[in-house]
Amino acid sequence: MARLALNKSTLNKEGRKVKAYQKFVPALDLKRKQLLAARAAAEQALLQQQHELLQIEQQVKAQLTMLPNYEGKVDQLISIRSVEIEQINLVGIRLPELKSLDVTLEPYSCLGTEHWLDHLSKLLKQQVTLQVQQQLLHKKLECLNYGLQKTTQRLNLFDKVLIPQSRKNIRKIQIALADAERAGVVRAKIAKRKRLDVSL
Repeated sequence: MARLALNKSTLNKEGRKVKAYQKFVPALDLKRKQLLAARAAAEQALLQQQHELLQIEQQVKAQLTMLPNYEGKVDQLISIRSVEIEQINLVGIRLPELKSLDVTLEPYSCLGTEHWLDHLSKLLKQQVTLQVQQQLLHKKLECLNYGLQKTTQRLNLFDKVLIPQSRKNIRKIQIALADAERAGVVRAKIAKRKRLDVSL
C-alpha cells in the first residue's frame, strides 16, 4: 500500500472519498432490506405450499384408500404440456417467476375405469402445480440469498472498512498538519527572538 502523503491535497481527497462512500451506504442498506423482505415473502410462500402439499397427501390417504389396489399407472393420468418462466428484476437481481403452467389431464375411459380417478386427477394436477412452483421458489431463494450475501459484503466494505480507514487517514493528516503549523509558529517565534537579540 502506498504511503499516505500528509498534506492538504490528500486531506481533501480523503474527505471526498468519505462523502462518496457515505452516498453508497444508504442505497446498499435499502437494497439489503428489500432483499430481506423478498426472501421472507418467498420463505413464507414456500411454507404455505408445503402445507398445501401435505393437505393433498392427507386427502389422498383419507379419501382414496382404494388407491394401492389400482392396477393402472397413476403418473400417466396427467402431464405437463408447457412451463413458461419469466425473469423479473428486483434491485438488480434477476429472479425466476412462473408466467404460465399448462398441466393437462390425459384422456381415459370414464366407463372402463374407477369413478374416483376424476378426483385423484384433480388432486394430482394441484400437486404437480405446487411442486413446480416450489422448485421455482427454491431457485428464487437461491438467487435472493446470493444477492443478499453480495450486498451485505459491499455494505460492510463501505461501512466497516473504507469509511473508517478514510476517517483514520483524515485524523492522521489533520494531526500532522496541526503539528507542522505549531512547529512553524515556534520556529517563527525563535527566529524573531534571535533577530531581536542580534539587533540589541
